[in-house]
Amino acid sequence: MPADRSRIHNIVAGSGYNVAAALRKVTVPDFDKPALLKDLTALARQAGAAILDIYARPDQGERQKTDASPVTDADHAAEAIILTGLRQLTPGVPIIAEEEVAAGRLPDVGGGPFWLVDPLDGTKEFIKRNGEFTVNIALIENGVATLGVVSAPAQGVLWRGAKGHGAERVLDGGQPAAITVRQPPGAGLTVFASRSHSVFNQLDIWLRNNDIPVAERKQAGSSLKFCLIAAGEGDLYPRFGPTMEWDTAAGQAVLEAAGGEVIDDSTRQPLRYGKPGHRNHWFVARGWPAGRTWRTG
Repeated sequence: MPADRSRIHNIVAGSGYNVAAALRKVTVPDFDKPALLKDLTALARQAGAAILDIYARPDQGERQKTDASPVTDADHAAEAIILTGLRQLTPGVPIIAEEEVAAGRLPDVGGGPFWLVDPLDGTKEFIKRNGEFTVNIALIENGVATLGVVSAPAQGVLWRGAKGHGAERVLDGGQPAAITVRQPPGAGLTVFASRSHSVFNQLDIWLRNNDIPVAERKQAGSSLKFCLIAAGEGDLYPRFGPTMEWDTAAGQAVLEAAGGEVIDDSTRQPLRYGKPGHRNHWFVARGWPAGRTWRTG
């Protein structure tokens, strides 16, 4: 076993986490979405607990991948937990996970359902210790993110949603509460930008060209932006830089379950998955659905 994988194996095996101990086996393609969301909630929390253990350590095992992006022991430990759980829960369903792909392990998803996993979205925020990082797990069916769970372990909150079943926010120790996008305020929108990847002059031009009034701008890391819009705490998140499918799928599933939409700038249609290279075009996440505008909500 390579040194890095051995190190992560030891972290996970010695952590005491009972990975996927309570998970069912799901018959594909007969996904019971509400039950699956509960299973994924438990799995995301297990991964989040492993992340927080490493978050508290002076040495997080920070290093660079071949594309010069950062990775830590927490990315690998969380992914190991999620992969184990998903393989038990849905045997035979392919899993595309960020660190597996970085290691050259990319399964053929064919035309069937598959999972997209970002075990630690916002690694830069994790390293900065600002708490704005998430665990992202999404189910893709026919190119559509139909179900997603986003957990922010440092903030003690999780969002989840599924197509046709609505979206919820769950605080640690609390009961699920339904969430929905808000009616966009006529006086101006709350617009989100990435914490680590913002290009404000580009955003200013886009907002001006689209005649969008802005009441407030906020920055947030990782997929938190999708979830805050889903919960009615903002209205718009345009992204003008590169992202990968595992960065967006879970957040999109939550936002769309709450009544919003994520539009691919290149097609003017909802962002889809299973694209060549699993790279996204620019997109706009918004708190209103197709056929409406910020004026009509």
